Amino acid sequence: MAKDSDKKQAQVPRMVNKKAFFDYEIVEKVEAGLVLKGSEVKSLRLGGADLAGSFARILDKECWLIGCSIAPYAQATIVKHEPLRKRKLLLHKTQIKKITTKLQQRGFTLVPLRVFFNDRGLAKIELGIARGKRKYDKRAKLETHQQKADVARDTRKYK
Repeated sequence: MAKDSDKKQAQVPRMVNKKAFFDYEIVEKVEAGLVLKGSEVKSLRLGGADLAGSFARILDKECWLIGCSIAPYAQATIVKHEPLRKRKLLLHKTQIKKITTKLQQRGFTLVPLRVFFNDRGLAKIELGIARGKRKYDKRAKLETHQQKADVARDTRKYK
């Protein structure tokens, strides 16, 4: 029989930024905590986050998530959160210094990849230090993906 924590993990939706994996080459991944309000956490548990078009910045030696939309929670009281507000990310000073040195190199950016809840039930975000892909890289990836799908479809006929 499955444990209660396994059931809980299966029910919680994962919010993934698929566009980031297509547009960027992920060089390194970093996990950070999120500073959220109560209604934001409840909305995240229902899968109400949109990471498309969002990014992270380091301002005044603090890391901030900008452009991430968390839908308003319907059962919240009068005090509701702003869907597009800046959210602080929790990182150690050494992690911020390391990320800052990477970002100062040409072509690197900090992109949110996914939002999830860890085994303790805390909201976490996975950030990627990424380099933008060129158009021809994207086209080549789509072409190889299409070729693999064609081969898989053709070999399925003979099984």
